[in-house]
Amino acid sequence: MAEWIGIGRRSRRCYGFDEIALVPGSQTVNPNEVEISFEIDAKKFKVPILAAAMDGVVDVNFAVEMSNLGGIAVLNLDGVQTRYENPDSVLKEIAKANPQKATQLIQSVYTTPIKEKLISKRVAEIKKKKGTAVVSCIPANAEKFSKLAIASGADIFVIQSTVTTTKHIAKEYKTLDLYKFCKATKIPVILGNCVTYETTVELMETGTSGLLIGVGPGAACTTRGVLGIGVPQVTATVDAAGARDFYYKRTGRYIPIITDGGMNRGGDICKAFACGADAVMIGSSFARAKEAPGRGFHWGMATSHVNLPRGTRIHVGTTGSLKEILFGPARVDDGSQNLMGALKTSMGSLGAANLKEMHDVEIIIAPSIQTEGKIFQVGQRVGMGK
Repeated sequence: MAEWIGIGRRSRRCYGFDEIALVPGSQTVNPNEVEISFEIDAKKFKVPILAAAMDGVVDVNFAVEMSNLGGIAVLNLDGVQTRYENPDSVLKEIAKANPQKATQLIQSVYTTPIKEKLISKRVAEIKKKKGTAVVSCIPANAEKFSKLAIASGADIFVIQSTVTTTKHIAKEYKTLDLYKFCKATKIPVILGNCVTYETTVELMETGTSGLLIGVGPGAACTTRGVLGIGVPQVTATVDAAGARDFYYKRTGRYIPIITDGGMNRGGDICKAFACGADAVMIGSSFARAKEAPGRGFHWGMATSHVNLPRGTRIHVGTTGSLKEILFGPARVDDGSQNLMGALKTSMGSLGAANLKEMHDVEIIIAPSIQTEGKIFQVGQRVGMGK
């Protein structure tokens, strides 16, 4: 499986979404009759997509609207929503900044301390509007923030960092014991992010209710360029799915994996499910929604790092409502709208009646899948040629 890259050193080939294709089987299914719901710890959602915990994507109103449409939106407790009483004015300022000053402005904006009262306030605002309150923070803040969020009615708690393991070594500060945290927390906990088989198994043993899979593939993330780390999402998802299935056979406990990042159109999402994902997390596609607080701009979660930013602000534009992005009708030609329609149509064409069956469809290595026969689209920069 591995190839020699030099004397005494071998590496295996890994794959991303643009390098594979899904192969139709011997049956097809009516797309209107396929089942795409997603479960986490007995909580069922009809949309198997999570909106990423990014400040340009999710605020209270977006979280409520996503809940109304049957999905999950994760609110970032380390972001502007908990640093400012009026975060909208700050988001407007970020959107107006020129590209040369954007990162410096974001770094400055995030130096304002987090106000604990705003954590409780934001969660309460989501619950008051009948939304599902899913919140996220870094490991260092998890113990304190989780108590505040749960007391205000949070439904799911996410601990997220660039790379998460059960063995974090540090002398400078106290590390979070994920085993104790998951056991003590009274609501479902999702951990992330990871990309390897071994780490996936180890994180599942903590008692987590779900795992985020992916390091550095996000549209606004620069981790792969700054740190040189990451695994393409096809291979990362397939490896994590193998670990999930192994853990299930050994324990009888099924822990869903959520492919996080690297998907900007319906076809990518379909491929993620074929690779074994139980749900996906996306940011840039939702940043294009009219309801997104970023005003057509999107930035990575580590853009604000004061010494080593690992993200950037990008312009994605505003193309339609959240409902149009999820359910259509699509008004653009690039596959970034009606994501649920794309998933259902793909499943029907592949003969998969539900997401579990989607895990078993044939996948081929197909580097030409994005370019074969698309010369006019590429030349005219339309459709798949954008």
